[in-house]
Amino acid sequence: MAATASSVVVLDRGNNTTCTINLHGATVVSWRVNNQEQLFVSKLAVFDGQKSIRGGIPIVFPHFGPWAYGPLHGFAMTCRWNVEKQPEPLDNGDIEALFSLVDNSVTKQMWNYSFKLVLRVILREKELQVSFNLYNSSLEPFQFNMLFHTYLKVPDVRKCNISGLQGCMYVDKTKENGVYQEPREMVTVNHWTDRIYQNTQQEHVISNVVSGRKMKMIKYNMPDTVVWNPWDVTSSTMSDFGEDEYPNMICVEAGIVINPITLNPNNTYEGTIILQVM
Repeated sequence: MAATASSVVVLDRGNNTTCTINLHGATVVSWRVNNQEQLFVSKLAVFDGQKSIRGGIPIVFPHFGPWAYGPLHGFAMTCRWNVEKQPEPLDNGDIEALFSLVDNSVTKQMWNYSFKLVLRVILREKELQVSFNLYNSSLEPFQFNMLFHTYLKVPDVRKCNISGLQGCMYVDKTKENGVYQEPREMVTVNHWTDRIYQNTQQEHVISNVVSGRKMKMIKYNMPDTVVWNPWDVTSSTMSDFGEDEYPNMICVEAGIVINPITLNPNNTYEGTIILQVM
């Protein structure tokens, strides 16, 4: 089912460089640089305004993983967001748009706090910046997880390398949440992978993405990095993911996962990722 026009916002920088945000979850569902798609979206992704979108850059908030009170990875990716500011050109020609999610009766049934979450998207010539600003409008502190669940499109995941993880401790969710240390300078993915790396370097370079190029991810105030590929082990269990699609995607996800942030009333927390085609 295709998304209806009213549910998407397009940033267009010219030269066939665009970014499309679906208001369901404020999910970035397309980022094209010179008409080359950089993000993976499953051919079986569901656009029904209920299920989270399988691909692009879904937003994990306020909880990471299975959640007793609501959907997997929280409600941000299944709520409809508002357009806070329509796409507008900045002085340098870049395009900016703002989206917001405010607590409501649905979110409070799952997480009884008041908040405002603003997503800022800036489309540059060869870069995409996605930032969040979270404001605690409650009368008490709350704890939260936050993560940009970024799906990168790749020709063959087995040929990808990821830098910036060497020496980091990680939780391996494929091995009963065992904790290990990463010895490799360049991490490769050639089997079912689901790892939460803690206190990773500020920059990751992912090699052999679209057209054999490199993608740099720069992150701010997001200390952890999840690396995920379902392989054929778990892809068959997902109704919105083709069993043959796992070689063509890799998730490298910057976030706040291991240690939730405590945010006091009337305070804000900001985090950013920048994706840069090298």
